[in-house]
Amino acid sequence: MDGWLKDVAALTGAKAARRGERLQSLWSGYGEIVRVHLEAAEVGSVVVKRVTPPSQPEHPRGWSGARGHARKLRSYAVEASFYRSVAQDCDEVCRVPHTWAVDAVSSGWQFVLEDLDASGFDRRRLDRDGQLGEAELRRSLDWLARFHAVFLGRTPEGLWPVGTYWHLDTRPDELAAMRDATLKAAASRIDARLRDASFQTLVHGDAKLANLCFSEEGVAAVDFQYVGGGVGVKDVAYFLGSALDGAALEREADGWVNHYFTRLEQHLTTKGHDAVAVHEEWSALWPLAWADFERF
Repeated sequence: MDGWLKDVAALTGAKAARRGERLQSLWSGYGEIVRVHLEAAEVGSVVVKRVTPPSQPEHPRGWSGARGHARKLRSYAVEASFYRSVAQDCDEVCRVPHTWAVDAVSSGWQFVLEDLDASGFDRRRLDRDGQLGEAELRRSLDWLARFHAVFLGRTPEGLWPVGTYWHLDTRPDELAAMRDATLKAAASRIDARLRDASFQTLVHGDAKLANLCFSEEGVAAVDFQYVGGGVGVKDVAYFLGSALDGAALEREADGWVNHYFTRLEQHLTTKGHDAVAVHEEWSALWPLAWADFERF
């Protein structure tokens, strides 16, 4: 066995570990996600995210350079902090993979996580052609509502102070290149309104279909590189944009946003929060959250 496979075997109590299929290459050549099969262990397999940053990273859309590289490295440190210190507070409604181990290694990071496929979350809807049904849309928004309720008021210690991968502080190059002069001029004011909201939670930060794993009755989320502080409607804007095409988005967005808020109020009430006040503030911020993502 390779050295890293021996480590995985030791961490999981397996007699041996065997590399299985590559599930995904990480963005811009920063590593890979692979399934590892275990012998004589508590579980038959785990998923290992091996982060090995390249010496000269290339962004597929041209946004390369030191700023982007530093942001990407920070994102993996944030994800490590999430799995070490935050993930255990998620429940079966906002399901995330069990963490076997998260280690900083000489070449980057190694995440040893639950194999969600083996746990029944083996259905994917990776794009708008994936025939996402209403039940799956509903469960996805339920996941977001529960996650935002669980972490309302949580200080994003060890995470991004402002979650999402598109927030303004991390994207000065893209802002400078904008052609929409009106939105460009308003970007800082929109960002300030979202930052200054009275009710802040943790946002997933990359809540797209590709990061959701469906089962018969539930959904689990992965990829927490951009988790941090924010208002929940930022996640909702990005999710609906990934799940619905232009015509469906225009036709159905309001109904799905209302569903999110219905579920959010229910979850907030069970947690003892002022659900009506949160709803009022975040619903007023919904158009700004959408504009903020459109700016990116």
